[in-house]
Amino acid sequence: MSNSVRQPPSPASSSTERISAAPLSKRFDSLYPRHHAASDASLQGSRTVKKTKRSLAGIAVLGVSALLLSGCSAGASEAESNTLKLWHFESDTSAMGIAWEEAIKVFEEETGATVEFEEKSFEQIRSTASQVLNSDEAPDILEYNKGNATAGLLASQGLLTDLDDAYAEFGWDDALAPSLQTTARYDEDGIMGSGAFYGVPNYGEFVEVYYNKDMFAAAGLEVPTTVAELEAVMAAFVDQGITPLAESAAEYPLGQLWYQLALTQADRGFVDDYQLYTGEVDWSGPEVSYATETIKDWTDAGYISTDASGFKAEDAGTAFINGTYPIFYSGSWWHNRFTTEATGFEWGTFLFPEAEMAPGSAGNMWVIPEKAKNKDLATEFIDITMRPEIQALIGNNGGIPVAANTEDITDEKSQELIGNFNTLTERDGIAFYPDWPTATFYDELNAGLQELINGTKSPADVNEQLGGQYQSGVEDIVG
Repeated sequence: MSNSVRQPPSPASSSTERISAAPLSKRFDSLYPRHHAASDASLQGSRTVKKTKRSLAGIAVLGVSALLLSGCSAGASEAESNTLKLWHFESDTSAMGIAWEEAIKVFEEETGATVEFEEKSFEQIRSTASQVLNSDEAPDILEYNKGNATAGLLASQGLLTDLDDAYAEFGWDDALAPSLQTTARYDEDGIMGSGAFYGVPNYGEFVEVYYNKDMFAAAGLEVPTTVAELEAVMAAFVDQGITPLAESAAEYPLGQLWYQLALTQADRGFVDDYQLYTGEVDWSGPEVSYATETIKDWTDAGYISTDASGFKAEDAGTAFINGTYPIFYSGSWWHNRFTTEATGFEWGTFLFPEAEMAPGSAGNMWVIPEKAKNKDLATEFIDITMRPEIQALIGNNGGIPVAANTEDITDEKSQELIGNFNTLTERDGIAFYPDWPTATFYDELNAGLQELINGTKSPADVNEQLGGQYQSGVEDIVG
């Protein structure tokens, strides 16, 4: 959600044909953020508000009716060729919704074309994409979820337009950090990371440490810069009878913390093996072993409550908002919510210490169906959404732009958020999410970590279980 509430344009101010829906309440990505980012969630149904340009008063005369009829087909075709049919699932008060509404206005002013906008739910688009995009009802452009099972699948089915030429023409490859391009490229089997560009992300997301500045100050503690210092901070809170980490194992973010701990021992080669299947993952190797053993050690030390095995992400997040826990390791999609709800104390953020990489990715992306009727208009619109002034709207309303000028971001907390993200992208530090490799690994990882913190399985047993489940899922994908 966003701090800014956009006022709807007056009927005379826009020619946009808009189909929208009830406000988002909890984004699909909030169930697990690998799918998005942050902010609002799935819409229920779609809503329609039409605003069309009024033509001059018609002149109808019986004597020229045949002439008028003969021109109908050409007129309809001309109108269609000057209309961009756009779908996305952002709420109109979210950072992206605000920015893209402005992009629509700029697009219409500069091109003279009309945007026919349909705001659909994530689930509507996900469940019908293969059918709709293979029909004459396909939009010219839509927001779609990145990943092998979503955009990759459509690309492998020939339903998405190869955007290599557009990337070269508009310079989008120069605007996007290499790790943000990974989820925009798919090979012939729909596996991300190589092949042609099939989408254009223009916002990002990542995982960082949120901390309660007031609780830190009261305990005389400073932001840690090493894992040892972080453990010392957590031990100090335990000595005061405070469990330091707000956690959830029934859902994220404990799986993200586990992956982050592995990343402190990892390089890009490990990430590529784990995420892109470029090599085998050693589930008894130093990266995974350190992560699982550290979660166990932190639970035994009281840094993580065993009660977290039954907590969901909302439980952990609201407990941080309520000041129960001083530290919450989770995604940027919580940032705007904390800005509006965590008002009883001062809070800040920092990147996980001693880690060059962190969980995160580019956000969902623009794709152009292969059957789109107006591909040139679609690429023009995408390029407008990449302009610094449009990107700044994302940044100043709680989102993470991928191509903004930092001086255009005026909100202090947004500056900190975007600064952390830029630090990661500048060092190629975006490592995606731990459950991405297979369709079932999110639930499997959570279940394994629940057993770990409950003490019903040892770290070695958990690693063996997770390794088998991971490998089985990968084999289903790559054969």
